[in-house]
Amino acid sequence: MEKNIILAGVGGQGILSIAFCICNAALRKGWNFKQSEVHGMSQRGGAVESHVRVADKAIHSDMVPMGRADVVLSVEPLEVLRYAHFVAPNGVLCVSTSPFINIPEYPSLDSLLDKVASFPSYVLVDSKRLAKLAGSGYAENMVMLGSAATYMNIEVPDFDPFIKMLFSKKSERIVEVNWRAVRLGAVATQMFAKHLDEGAGAMGALKAVENLSDDILMEQAETLNPMASTV
Repeated sequence: MEKNIILAGVGGQGILSIAFCICNAALRKGWNFKQSEVHGMSQRGGAVESHVRVADKAIHSDMVPMGRADVVLSVEPLEVLRYAHFVAPNGVLCVSTSPFINIPEYPSLDSLLDKVASFPSYVLVDSKRLAKLAGSGYAENMVMLGSAATYMNIEVPDFDPFIKMLFSKKSERIVEVNWRAVRLGAVATQMFAKHLDEGAGAMGALKAVENLSDDILMEQAETLNPMASTV
């Protein structure tokens, strides 16, 4: 088993927190992991990239080879285009539809999503809505972690202890917000993929998930897996 993951976004979106959860969940499973240096964190709003590799065998490089990424997870829709060439033929793009407009002449969201939809396998996630539903607009990174979990051979509850490590100093409420965010991301991704498989198309599948009520999304998230209570 080997999973190669590219994390993309901009400074301040919590890419390091995503990497922390993936690497520690892999370690607890007895897997090896390597993580590259994260670039761009010194400038809030600047481009951020991290390579994460997990495997049940030795890993000899911390950089994902071009064309070998099983998952490209992007917390910002424009940023995924920087790294889409890393995705493997059977890999997937997990992409937030919530733009961080930090440059002049930022492309239209529709044009960005059309480009994402030109790839063989992709998921579009309204991370802003789901983060707010979880309880905090700052939890978009955890929504996207939940979205990508399906494609990393890691179950949602495997992240719970490490989310608690990250956020317990803030408050138990913040821990629970981020637990909910991961689950909402996983649920929305499953629903999007289902509609896509049924032939809805990218915008149709996205609209179908957007039309679901908050109550239905929360109900599905709560029944996905029980939340951990201890580290």
